[in-house]
Amino acid sequence: MKIIKRDGHMVDYCPEKIEAAIMKANQEVDEEDQASPTQIKNIIKYIEKLGKKRMLVEDIQDIIEEKLMSIGKYALAKKYITYRYTRELVRKSNTTDLAIKELIDGDSEYWNTENSNKNAKIITTQRDYIAGITSTDITRRFLLPEDIVRAHDDGIIHFHDADYFAQNAMHNCDLINLEDMLQNGTSINGVMIEKPHRFLTAMTIATQIITAVNSSQYGGVTITLTHLAPFVRESKKRIEERYKKRKLSKEEIEQFTKEDLAKEITDGVQTFQYQINSMTTTNGQAPFLSVCMYLGETEEYKEELAMIIEEVLKQRIQGMKNECGVYITPAFPKLLYVLEEDNIHKDSKYWYLTELAAKCTAKRLVPDYISEKIMKQNKIDKNGNGQCYPCMGCRSFLTPYVDENGKPKYYGRFNQGVVTINLVDVALSSDKDMDAFWKIMDERLELCHRALQIRHKRLSQATSDVAPILWQHGALARLKKGESIHELLHHGYSTISLGYAGLYECVKYMTGKSHTDHAEGTEFGLAVMRKLNDACKMWKEAEDIDYSVYGTPIEATTYKFAKCLRERFGKIKGITDRDYITNSYHVPVFEEIDAFEKLSLESEFQKLSPGGAISYVETANLTNNIDVVLEVIQFIYDHIMYAELNTKSDYCQECGYTGEILIDDNLEWYCPQCGNRDHAKLNVARRTCGYIGSNFWNKGRTQEIKERVVHIDNKDANEAHA
Repeated sequence: MKIIKRDGHMVDYCPEKIEAAIMKANQEVDEEDQASPTQIKNIIKYIEKLGKKRMLVEDIQDIIEEKLMSIGKYALAKKYITYRYTRELVRKSNTTDLAIKELIDGDSEYWNTENSNKNAKIITTQRDYIAGITSTDITRRFLLPEDIVRAHDDGIIHFHDADYFAQNAMHNCDLINLEDMLQNGTSINGVMIEKPHRFLTAMTIATQIITAVNSSQYGGVTITLTHLAPFVRESKKRIEERYKKRKLSKEEIEQFTKEDLAKEITDGVQTFQYQINSMTTTNGQAPFLSVCMYLGETEEYKEELAMIIEEVLKQRIQGMKNECGVYITPAFPKLLYVLEEDNIHKDSKYWYLTELAAKCTAKRLVPDYISEKIMKQNKIDKNGNGQCYPCMGCRSFLTPYVDENGKPKYYGRFNQGVVTINLVDVALSSDKDMDAFWKIMDERLELCHRALQIRHKRLSQATSDVAPILWQHGALARLKKGESIHELLHHGYSTISLGYAGLYECVKYMTGKSHTDHAEGTEFGLAVMRKLNDACKMWKEAEDIDYSVYGTPIEATTYKFAKCLRERFGKIKGITDRDYITNSYHVPVFEEIDAFEKLSLESEFQKLSPGGAISYVETANLTNNIDVVLEVIQFIYDHIMYAELNTKSDYCQECGYTGEILIDDNLEWYCPQCGNRDHAKLNVARRTCGYIGSNFWNKGRTQEIKERVVHIDNKDANEAHA
């Protein structure tokens, strides 16, 4: 006889285990209430006489309880039930020991590659991971229904950030209202921070705010340099006054003021950059920060803003020194450069900034580019006006919102969280039957919907006291102590995201075509995207919660989904035969396609990801061919809302090689000059799902990086565009 255990595995029937369990309970009752050896053997014989080929372990336990009560051993039956319940608790609770041990030992491939921006061997990161392991355990056992946990484990959906879900106050990402906090003051750890009166002080306070905010959530944050521009003027006034008191000539005052102000801007940006990269949040990493550079956000302080942007780009081009004193590419902050009429043409006033941005992208992978023109076409508020604003973190975009005064509002808003649907699993589960596909899609979407509702309801229990920096002191709100954040979760103020992954494989399996074919494949892909949007629209109208479709940046999950698909459906050529699935709507990394065609095609899908998405082109080393970079940038402005260029900027500490560190057929990184394979002596920076990673990746993501086709090589712009 075979016994089916709780996890579905089958083992051989073992009567000694039944005897041992009853004897354990025997020891807990008085002698007269104990079962004799004969009675125990009779219970075992009864089970065996049933003649079953296989039995559930729970059914055997039910029989034991019934038989003990039938022979009058009620106290013993009660003890056995208690013993059974206790064992169940132990089984459920003892799920973290191995994970914690593997983490602490430092030899686990999973933990060492779980997040390319975290070093799992450092104690601050380990502390965050240990807390996350505990949170995930609580989430799985107590906070989520079994069917959602099972769907998550099977790779049917992904319930993001379960390692933070046990705390009901944790949300995903946001746009920090730095203007409110700097102009009106704030409080950090109970210490009042008043309005600064010079640029250098404002930049220092900004880094403290960013670190405190990032430590109170689990996703990325974004600030805009526009909120810091007024303090450049404040510094200029102070410098001028100092020289005026010295009775200098007008020419001398202007000259010295210009020199001192330039020095203060340089010092302020340098302070900001060093503090952001040297500080560690409670998440065990540098603040997950994006910095927006958008001249169109201000008219009054545009000149001051341009000065800050110029210095930020110059310092990023230089890079930051590693432990060996060599300038390398830092992962943070991510830079977001908004393309607009004032900077996109060669005769534009701020074209020099765009040229700097292009040099920075070629050398350091950032900035990424937002087209004001296309974004205003895509993001229309209820007043009928197009809006332009940065993403939160790497790619999550808010939906348009107008406040009670009829004015657009973005800074101070946030995202509640994400649940992702695996589109490949929907397709494979349908076995290419279109009717079945849409039926399964509805079922999976409702599963995601319930999971998102759980996220929302848990967050709605929070009050402003749980994170004063967020809810009381201006980062997101100015609520009173003890006030609920419930209202901020409705009416479109915040968003909650339905993520999706694997559109390419989904379309390929169902139609035999890529979603890039401009025919059947493309149309089916767009139909899938419209389906996701229709679901979000229906949920939003019913619940007044701003659900939005989100092109998920699945870093580690791309490997998990691939493994789950292969376990469930086997190896299917072109679908499940790789260790990764394609992110969101992207053209698969191995498909040969021109950079401009790729951006043009993906723009159609990006429109249908209002909750966030980013497109990219993979390039060769273009540091000596900035004209090509500028050509791509200008194409982005005219064709797609948000895109980036993936360049290469690596360094080998062993031999001093600078260029592209390569990956061999065994998915091992190595220096092409000296053969060095020691990760500790290789500085590798690669774009991972929208942001830069620098601590290496799991097997699936590494294979994906290795297979990336270069969309634009080191040719002149006209030839590349042709």
